[in-house]
Amino acid sequence: MKSDTEIEDDVIDELRWDPQITEPDAIGVAVTDGAVTLTGSVPTYAQRLVAARAAERVYGVKAVANELKVKLAGLPRDDSDIVRAIAHVLENNVQVPEGKVHALVEGGWVTLDGEVEWGFQRHEVERMVRQVRGVIGVTDTIDVKPPASPQSVKAVIEETFKRAAAIDARHVRVEVSDHTAKLYGHVHSLQEANAARAAAAAAPGISRVESHLVIPP
Repeated sequence: MKSDTEIEDDVIDELRWDPQITEPDAIGVAVTDGAVTLTGSVPTYAQRLVAARAAERVYGVKAVANELKVKLAGLPRDDSDIVRAIAHVLENNVQVPEGKVHALVEGGWVTLDGEVEWGFQRHEVERMVRQVRGVIGVTDTIDVKPPASPQSVKAVIEETFKRAAAIDARHVRVEVSDHTAKLYGHVHSLQEANAARAAAAAAPGISRVESHLVIPP
């Protein structure tokens, strides 16, 4: 079992290794009992998320608290410019249903709302928006409402777990209600927990995933 100091060193190395992080030395890393806290600043919202994923990849990490701030390079972008850019990327992506998603921007912070039929559409919208220059954060309130019963969605998720090489399906249990998948059990790493979350989020009718998975010491 790795010590907190070893985990901290590995997280720092992982941040420096990831080519999507342009200023890794501006990110502070602290580790307590396997829980990582990231502090400091990054130039884009997308890099803030990339840094958290980089920390999650490190063996021994049990949780990540992302306290990074977004400090945009250059002059701030006007909210109206950001809205127009978001409208443009949504209009040109065939995976996003036309006219179903709307964005409100205040001080660079984007709030998304609307309704889609699949979870992947919701995640695609957020993925595109967080890449828009000037965005400092995203609140996603998009609903996923396809015609699917909780029982059928639960069965789909369980079958997905059994097919996935990265997930030990024997130790993960899923409950589905009100478009939310709740995961219980234990996994071997944070990466396995994230794989289970991603698999559940991809199921039809799922708009939220609550992970109660435990990583044993």
